[in-house]
Amino acid sequence: MERKHIPRSRGVSNLHAHLVLVTKYRYKVMTPQMLNRLTEIIKELCEKWQCHFIEGNGEGDHYHLVFRYFPQTALDKFIGNLKSVSSRKMNSEFTEHLGKRYYPKISRRTGKKTARTFWNEAYSIDSVGVTKLDVLIKYVQNQPAILLQNIHLPSDAEETD
Repeated sequence: MERKHIPRSRGVSNLHAHLVLVTKYRYKVMTPQMLNRLTEIIKELCEKWQCHFIEGNGEGDHYHLVFRYFPQTALDKFIGNLKSVSSRKMNSEFTEHLGKRYYPKISRRTGKKTARTFWNEAYSIDSVGVTKLDVLIKYVQNQPAILLQNIHLPSDAEETD
């Protein structure tokens, strides 16, 4: 991996971050197909925000993202947009699958159904030094695929929360 500083208008930078997003209630709902689609969505969003997607992978209940960004990037806004857009797209594309675990919210004000929540409100973001970047990339690439086989969705007979 090339580790050069990227010049911008008034300076150069070499900033990397490791973001971990967790599904609501840490339910193991993501399938391999969903993880692949989520990676596509996140790559598009990184490009839109002028971030460089380095690696992304996950398990049934969380997703790791390693990316490069510029000092001008408002990370809180980027992460908020990433969670919002990816949640909306995942809910619309995998409605039937996610509907088995997550129910739509009912607005107290209008009484109408609102979008399901896909991500937990919290997240973890860490800055990554260049010397540890290769180790982190290998870790994210090697997320245990066997855990994806343990996804449990309630059957129609089971009661859910």
